Amino acid sequence: MSALSGHVADYLRLRRALGFKLESPGRMLPQFVAWLDAAGEQTITVVSAIAWAQLPDTQPIVWAQRLAAVRGLARYLATIDPGTEIPPAGVFAARYQRPVPYVYSVAEVSRLLQATRTLCPPMRAATHEALFGLLGSSGMRVGEAIGLERSDVDLQDGIVTVRNGKFARARLVPLHPSATDALRAYAARRDRLRPAPKSDRFFLSSVGTALTYSGVQKTFVQVTTATGLRTDTSRPRIHDLRHSLVVRTLIGWQRDGVDVGSQLPVLSTYLGHVNPAGTYWYVTAVPELMQLAAARLEDRPGSRS
Repeated sequence: MSALSGHVADYLRLRRALGFKLESPGRMLPQFVAWLDAAGEQTITVVSAIAWAQLPDTQPIVWAQRLAAVRGLARYLATIDPGTEIPPAGVFAARYQRPVPYVYSVAEVSRLLQATRTLCPPMRAATHEALFGLLGSSGMRVGEAIGLERSDVDLQDGIVTVRNGKFARARLVPLHPSATDALRAYAARRDRLRPAPKSDRFFLSSVGTALTYSGVQKTFVQVTTATGLRTDTSRPRIHDLRHSLVVRTLIGWQRDGVDVGSQLPVLSTYLGHVNPAGTYWYVTAVPELMQLAAARLEDRPGSRS
């Protein structure tokens, strides 16, 4: 192992101990160091960082992500090796555009769950029906749901404990009784799986192993295509189930005259957002919400001159 490789390992270990997952930098930085080693360089320079970031077969947004990963490492290494150069920000004019969410209707979520029942083998069908149902009813992230251990799901009180959410934030997720009943039925079926499960995860594959994100994504594409939700012009994502729950909640609050401002921090906590600003994205992303909000403002006393 080269000295730089050791520094990368130390940097990632330190940052992860502080709560950062660093999934992309964890893949990118060893590649960068291997590239430097092959070039016979032992110190990070601005020229080398930019050259590596712009390696072929990537897009400007990837160049920016690569350079950002190197920038973080360089800041760390500069305290160890004064010869380290820190790449500047803004080298690549690449901006990430957040995709507009696909907001599922209640009927579409029902169609999605019905489609999972046609999957084979039966255990795969049961697992994905329960998983997609939980995502749609709780707004949990996919990674949070497939990472749940059995002990994280309290089927007696209907509470899920998310221990490793985004930014390493833990939280409790109360469930609707119907969601608890569905998970209880799934757990009973899962526990009859033979041979015995090979994992303590709550959601299991048909062979008793933990689910993978890529496998869940493949199944989601399959069932959304089968139901006609996925077309050449419409590409709903699993994460949109989370968006849809939030949008339905906010629309319901607006129609019922609830003070959204006072309740939004509660919703943010339930979702695992760092602060309400993350939840406000859902307000700006959906025209119906904006229209309802505008209508409520017009109806306030003194809103018209």
